[in-house]
Amino acid sequence: MAKESMKAREVKRAKLVAKYAAKKAAMKAEGDYEGLQSLPKNASRVRLHNRCTITGRPKGYMRQFGLSRIQFREMASAGLIPGVKKASW
Repeated sequence: MAKESMKAREVKRAKLVAKYAAKKAAMKAEGDYEGLQSLPKNASRVRLHNRCTITGRPKGYMRQFGLSRIQFREMASAGLIPGVKKASW
């Protein structure tokens, strides 16, 4: 599992991105690039990193479910994800 501080940092970044999204779009439309540079670095959407919602694992992330591959497999095997079943042939 990821450290709690890493999870908290990602949440904080996501809030900053949401807070400055409208302001950033308006500045871009006007062409105010000096104003854009004055915004916080973490207000950039590029700095966000996808993490598993349960463990905070940054690698092996499945975008469709918001989980890491490990948690996805455990939950799918337990039948906790609707519409997902193990393929067998």
